[in-house]
Amino acid sequence: VKIAQFRARSDNYGFLVHDEATGATAAIDTPEVTPIVRALEANGWRLTDILNTHHHHDHAGGNDELRKLYPDVKVWAPRAEVRKIGRVDVPVEDGDTVDVGNLEFAVMDVGGHTLGHVAYHLPRATAAFVGDAIFSLGCGRMFEGTYPQFFASLGRIMALPDETVLYCAHEYTAANARFAATVEPDNVDLQRRITEVQDLTAKGIPTVPTTLALEKKTNPFLRYAPVKDALGLPKDTADVDVFAHVRRLKDNF
Repeated sequence: VKIAQFRARSDNYGFLVHDEATGATAAIDTPEVTPIVRALEANGWRLTDILNTHHHHDHAGGNDELRKLYPDVKVWAPRAEVRKIGRVDVPVEDGDTVDVGNLEFAVMDVGGHTLGHVAYHLPRATAAFVGDAIFSLGCGRMFEGTYPQFFASLGRIMALPDETVLYCAHEYTAANARFAATVEPDNVDLQRRITEVQDLTAKGIPTVPTTLALEKKTNPFLRYAPVKDALGLPKDTADVDVFAHVRRLKDNF
């Protein structure tokens, strides 16, 4: 498996996943056509599949133009959002499998940012392409879902192996770090990560991908017990309510 990561639009990341055995190549989301084509050509790959995580324009907006350039491309997208995305060849939902050459992606329901948002877990590469469900030190803004829904989605991500590499779709880490520091100012792992993020950002190096293990130590949206203590919430506050509280704090940060 080969994975190519590249910048698109102002702060998006695009990803290509290439199966060396068959030559099949998937674009995870289509934020912007030119960088996708450039990355394909730089690697000598041909686009065979598009895997959309959700319907937002900076994730599915390049589908139609890429279809014109690669007429045989197959588009996989969340069943619940087909109407908003447009032409979809294979609608998918939680528990489905996406085959790109010999690569098998497991579809995960990670709704919350949008109602039908999915992630694509690639066990062979110990990788998950999570769109806007989770970011390094953050999570997506809740545009369409509910707190219990989004909380359950993050729970499904947290159930993946700790060594899973999370390919998030935006470079939001520096901004997320500023918020996270106000939630858990005494978290030593977080302080270390913030220093690292500042260093990478200053050098223009991506802070993405991240790992689930690192996020469990640093991301305020995954750390319900320590965050409850740090924010002085009542001892009997349920985890879902801790999540909701932190999400509201971030919305107003």
